[in-house]
Formats: sequence, structure tokens, C-alpha cells
Amino acid sequence: MKFRKLISAVMSAVFFVSSMGITAAATPETVQDKLGAIEKDTYGTVQTGALIDRINKLEKDYDGTHRSGSMMARVNAVYDEVYTNSTKPSLLADLNAVEWNIGHEVSMEPVDSRMADLEMSMTGKTGTGTYKQRLASLSKASFGTAVLPLEQVRVPAETLIKIALVTPVDSDNLKVGDTIRYKIADDVIVNGKLVFAKGLPGEGTVTKVKQARNFGRNAEVNIDFNKTKSIDGTYVDTYIGEEAKKEMKSLAMAAGASLAGIAVLGPIGIVAGAFVHGKDVRLPAGTELYIQTKADTTLYGVVTTQAQ
Repeated sequence: MKFRKLISAVMSAVFFVSSMGITAAATPETVQDKLGAIEKDTYGTVQTGALIDRINKLEKDYDGTHRSGSMMARVNAVYDEVYTNSTKPSLLADLNAVEWNIGHEVSMEPVDSRMADLEMSMTGKTGTGTYKQRLASLSKASFGTAVLPLEQVRVPAETLIKIALVTPVDSDNLKVGDTIRYKIADDVIVNGKLVFAKGLPGEGTVTKVKQARNFGRNAEVNIDFNKTKSIDGTYVDTYIGEEAKKEMKSLAMAAGASLAGIAVLGPIGIVAGAFVHGKDVRLPAGTELYIQTKADTTLYGVVTTQAQ
């Protein structure tokens, strides 16, 4: 039913989906930018006040103690703890795994809200202590152990991911550079490891907008679906490739559209309606599409017996 929305929209407009993946968002460089990124993912908004007070708060909330050293060194330590997957998964990877195990979906909310919601669903009350302590308690409650079943797995290039729009696509309201938010619609499991979980976010960028014009000229919207978050928190380069086009064609046909009515065409992945002109592009939130990974990637995944 959701894909019928896509068919209805593209039958009356032209929706370009770029197949050009781009590099995932670069790591912030400055103390201010790194601090803001951590705060946004932790509390929902960038905090205000003196930098040292903001660093102290993050250290207290995550670890319960304050580190020594320069401000940059202290921010880097928190940043690595929250995001970096090296010899062990990051805190966000652990939180994603616990949340998926409890509800088989991962939220796009900040860490603070997610912790509280999970605690309420498991015990009926919010926990106390640091985020690390609260996450360990949630892990024991959901998996039976504080050490989560996360293992590295090679995810091949061209791995398909089904997504659903969070940001509606409306040619009347978009401009070049706007961000189109979406989320993963179905779990993706590779070799018994869950690597992309339902609910995880992704972001695309509007690269072209043309309004519907006189003489039957359709509106056009070009979007590059360029980065999608895996369960270990890594943003993976994604794009519309040949396999994604085939899947969208299959979905269109299953929903009752003919190949003449909806086609996925060309090297840039044009999704177009045939023979109808001068219409706007309107794709509501919830419209489903397919993308795929651009290159081989090694990620941490949750060991699962769920069918692939």
C-alpha cells in the first residue's frame, strides 16, 4: 500500500534519484563541532555555555568522572567512546543492538530519550547512574549479559536496503542543498549478522529542483541518497544501483502498475511517469524505495538467528 503512494506520485511527475554515492560525513575537526555533534546525538540539541562546562557534563553523564588533559583530548575521548568501532563496538553500536533486541526497531531519538524509553518498557521506571551503567543494565535485561553479541562481518557492495522517506518530497517546497531524511524499512542480515536495522536513519541531498511549468513540463527533483547508518553507527555510502532499480520495478508491478506506467531508467536512476505532463512531484512520508551499498564494508553486526 505504501508503494502505491510512490506510483501515484511518479505517474504525475518526474523524480530523479541520483546513483552517485558520496563519501560519508567527515568527522568534525574542531572542539566546538565535535562537542556539538555529541550533544545533538545525546540530548537532542547542541548545548550552550562555556565549553569546559559542556565537556564536564558529557564526561559525567557517560563515565561519571572527569578526564585530565586538553579540551581537545577530552572531547576526542568522549567522541571515540560514543562513535568509534575499533577493537570493540562503540556505545552507540551497543545501544542500537539493545534497542533492536527489545523492540526489533531502532529509534532516531537522542541517547538520553532512548535510554529512558527502553528502561520504562523493561522495568517501568528510568534508571540511575551513567549512560554506560544504564546500558549495561539494559543489556543484561535484554540479552542476559553485559557483553553484547556483536561481531564484525564483511558487507558486500550492492547489498540492498529498503528505505522509507521521513521527509516528504514536494517539488513546491524543496531547494538544492535541502536534506531528505529517511529510515531503513526492513532489517538487513548478512551471514547471520544484523547490519542494517529497521528504523536506522539515512540522509539524502537535493541536487536539483525544477518546478512544473507551462506547456506540460513536469516538475523534477534530483536526490542523492548518499549515506545510511548501520547498526554499529557507521554511515555507509549508498546509492541507487541496478539491483535497487530492479526491486523498485518489482514493487511497482506488484502494486498493479505497468512497466509503461512506472519505469526506473538510465545511469542516474530516473524514476518517471509516462505520458502525463505538467505535474508536481509529491512523495509523502512513508514512501518506500530501494538503495544499495556502494562498496565492500566491514561492520559490527548483531549475531541473530532471524531468517535472512
